[in-house]
Amino acid sequence: MPDEGGPSGEKDEVGELKQELKRSEQEIKELKDRLESLKGFDLEVDLDKAQKLMDEEKRRSEDYLTRLKYLQADFENYRKRVERDMREMEDYSTGELMKKLLPILDDLDLAVATVESAPEAKGLLEGVGMVRKNLGFILEGEGLGAIEAVGQPFNAEVHEAVERVDGKENKIDMVVGETRKGYIFKDRVLRPSMVKVESAVKSDSEIE
Repeated sequence: MPDEGGPSGEKDEVGELKQELKRSEQEIKELKDRLESLKGFDLEVDLDKAQKLMDEEKRRSEDYLTRLKYLQADFENYRKRVERDMREMEDYSTGELMKKLLPILDDLDLAVATVESAPEAKGLLEGVGMVRKNLGFILEGEGLGAIEAVGQPFNAEVHEAVERVDGKENKIDMVVGETRKGYIFKDRVLRPSMVKVESAVKSDSEIE
């Protein structure tokens, strides 16, 4: 039986120690290499750079979003303005057409008034009256309206005074007659009413 405490046993123990030492030296070398590779790496600085880049990208994103919102608002305003302009152009064109049709309404009204005084023309009255009614109905549907005149206070915006008479007791100028009917189209005066106006009675102080 070999003596474990003899030269052979000591040789084995020395070999194991050498191998262990060699492994330790290898690990130390690897650690040194890793430390060497990290010498130029500043973790704190790189993290700060990364944060700055993130903040810059966030600022740019917010700026792009703000600009996009402004562009959307500008486009919406432009769209509304174009739609409004188109409606105004359409209303203007329709109003001009209405204005050209007013003399036809005048002629039909005159024809109805004339035929009413001739009993023998009852059939003609019905025909002309129907044409006037239908045409008026169509134009009213498009926005045409007659201006109220007789019995209303005189309003220079919608009434054109072609005759004036002295009033007896009215405190304001009143419309007492109409020689030509006036019309409005969607709050726009196409033609003022030609009217006879009874002037307001002047007080004693105004006379003096």
